[in-house]
Amino acid sequence: MIHYKNPLLVLGCVPEWQSKILLCRRAIEPRRGFWTVPAGFMENGETLQAAAARECYEEALARVEIGSLLAVASVTGASQVHVMFRARLIAPEFAPGPESLEVRLYEEAEIPWSELAFPSGEFTLRKYFSDRSAGREDHHFVELNRRLKS
Repeated sequence: MIHYKNPLLVLGCVPEWQSKILLCRRAIEPRRGFWTVPAGFMENGETLQAAAARECYEEALARVEIGSLLAVASVTGASQVHVMFRARLIAPEFAPGPESLEVRLYEEAEIPWSELAFPSGEFTLRKYFSDRSAGREDHHFVELNRRLKS
């Protein structure tokens, strides 16, 4: 018998409502108390988009319409691949789920960059805002095995 140890898929999104971005303050380890885009592990039988939408609901009790692919981060040190989408909040209704201490909408200038939980989230948000200001929706790819430099 052969046993494979393959990377895990983490799916998430950048939910937007009237130019503000929804972020979650983590209630669980790793990085408890730090901010993140809603994201988590994909489950069997899900599409990428369904997993991203489910994770947003689980972490922020927010319903979203998943948009275009935004970022793919190969997190080699953790044996994970993080896939992030653009998303639109269907309504400005959200609250902390069991894995979040707090959920909040942020203007771009208010993003707590030094308090972000993971490099993939930082990469995703920076590309999101860069694309938004340029009026584009590009796909971005990165290999991460350390923190990003500002």
